Amino acid sequence: MSNIAIIIAGGVGKRMGQSIPKQFININDKPVLVYTLESFQKHPQIDAIELVCLDGWQNVARAYAEQYGISKLKWIVTGGASGQESIRNGVYNLEGKAADDDVILIHDGVRPLLNSEVISDVIVKCQQYGNGVTSMPYNEQIFVIDENDETVTEKYIPRETLRRVSTPQAYRFDLLDQKYHEAFEKKIGIYGSAYTNTMMVDLGVKLHFAAGSDMNIKLTTPENLDFFKAYLNTNHLE
Repeated sequence: MSNIAIIIAGGVGKRMGQSIPKQFININDKPVLVYTLESFQKHPQIDAIELVCLDGWQNVARAYAEQYGISKLKWIVTGGASGQESIRNGVYNLEGKAADDDVILIHDGVRPLLNSEVISDVIVKCQQYGNGVTSMPYNEQIFVIDENDETVTEKYIPRETLRRVSTPQAYRFDLLDQKYHEAFEKKIGIYGSAYTNTMMVDLGVKLHFAAGSDMNIKLTTPENLDFFKAYLNTNHLE
């Protein structure tokens, strides 16, 4: 049984307001994507990495992997028109390469502040239950807008009943492959902001929570980049 990480780096990142995709922005002379890849390269339980890359940037990604010693990178796959298409491309590429009981971790390429404990726990949960999704408690109050007037509310959702779920997520390969075929055949759980976790629930799969970290932010806005730069400079990481 192997543990294979699929890193999703197929997005354009319009909200970042940069001239290049956000995963290739240099922070302290190193691309964001490389920080993410290094988290999996350094983890002793990760056996191989597959990168799903924005079309036209495959050679750039390969060159960075060679420059920074990402030796576990085995495959570079072209991304799709949406996040779910990109993940699907990565999953389908592993057909004939991954065993049914292999643990497949899916992670956003623009979440570079990933610690080893989070990776370890999501693997453990997947080995135990067939899947594991990184999660954290929700610490803000959530109110539901009135259906007739979006400026008012009379209903809230107790935050104790909520969890924030992000990546990495881990699934047995046989489950992951089967459900992506089912989702795209039935056109369920593949549109809008859908991700693997929401797709799985839409298809009737029970998900199991794994440990998360508040540091594991997604770099979506310039403010997120500023936070990442400040963290690196404070902690003297390269």
